[in-house]
Amino acid sequence: MQTHKTIIQDLKPKKFGKRDTIWTISLIVIILIGLVAYIDQLITGQEVTNMRDYALWGIYISNFVFFVATSFVGTVTVAILRLTNNSWRTPLVRIAEIISVAAIIMAGITIMIDMARPDRLLNLFIHARLQSPITWDVVIIPTYIVISLLLLYFPLIPDFAILKTHFKKKEPKLSKFYGKLALNWTGSKAQKLLQEKSIRIIAIMIIPVGLLLQTIDAWLFSTTYRIGWDSTNFAPYFISGAFVAGVGALVTLIYIIRKAKRLENYITDYHFDKLGKLLALACLIYLYFNINEYVIPLFTAKKGELVHLETLFTGSYSILFWAVTIIGLIVPIIVLLFKKGRKPNTMFIIGLMVVIGSWWKRFVIVTPTLLHPFLPIQGVPESWRHYFPSLHEWLITFATLAMAFLIITVCVRYLPVIPIQRTIDEMEASEANNKNTES
Repeated sequence: MQTHKTIIQDLKPKKFGKRDTIWTISLIVIILIGLVAYIDQLITGQEVTNMRDYALWGIYISNFVFFVATSFVGTVTVAILRLTNNSWRTPLVRIAEIISVAAIIMAGITIMIDMARPDRLLNLFIHARLQSPITWDVVIIPTYIVISLLLLYFPLIPDFAILKTHFKKKEPKLSKFYGKLALNWTGSKAQKLLQEKSIRIIAIMIIPVGLLLQTIDAWLFSTTYRIGWDSTNFAPYFISGAFVAGVGALVTLIYIIRKAKRLENYITDYHFDKLGKLLALACLIYLYFNINEYVIPLFTAKKGELVHLETLFTGSYSILFWAVTIIGLIVPIIVLLFKKGRKPNTMFIIGLMVVIGSWWKRFVIVTPTLLHPFLPIQGVPESWRHYFPSLHEWLITFATLAMAFLIITVCVRYLPVIPIQRTIDEMEASEANNKNTES
């Protein structure tokens, strides 16, 4: 049986090793290269990108939508599992909260990167129009960032108090840092009640905000009346896709953290089995909405929309479309239906497939539609007819992904990724139940 001291020793934040340092330096280098590319883009203008009059969004908006979708894991996994008091959630929720925070922060930064004139960001507030989804996007993203940070921070308070005591002699500065974050936590009954109530309120708040975030994101597309986006199905389609991207990212990161921090005793095959079932459900729901989005229009589509569908099914984007559908959605469903497919190693591969598929899926949603405008395309420059990101766009995009990983890395370094106090409480409750059963 594990003692309190053993649990604290296992779950406390640990210093970076050589491998962790190399990883962190690599991320910083990628970010700096992306920063140089972005500065050059600001100086030279959007000419360094391959975005033109038709493909005016490109990879930046695809990346933005991916980050927004991934942040949805904070709503689905964290809030719902907290509110339903599922005991198996304990080792998973904090990692999900960290992913959510990193993803939504980078979503906000990415949308600013897409602006050719970021100095005009203030205009979004000064000249805001309530009927525009962009205005509501500007409001909802900072709101979601704040709530996500609170949902990460409040459950951490008891753990900060434990770490303050643990590091008091060995690392006084670190102890002082955790002490400030602990907010004079003593573990009294009144404090526990207040903390539980606060977490519950925040968890309830983040669900409608998360749904609104995905819905507004969908409205940014569907209110443009473009072929491929002009759909009343787009909001639930985006929400179901975000469910898949978020859970896929959670599975992948949990596997990596479990292996790196040797947490096999806390994150077990049982947890991967549960996550596998959750991911299978997410993929099945998303498959249903994909059928509604792409198959049904085949029977009712007008000429313009039929050309768009042919581009996806058999045209220039068909390889990418079928790859993200089969490899990123159908194969995971088939594998996850079997118990052996929900083992950690298999789950990691499936999680990677889902995350990569989810990222490219956003590219498929954005780009082909922009290349099929309502205006006649005859007589326009050849460069307008096609789009693939330039080197500048790739470097900047990789930098945003690296920044998300860096945020996660720093959080994993200084925060206990598995709740210490709750793990101790559950161990004590389990021991008490065993004693009562024996007696």
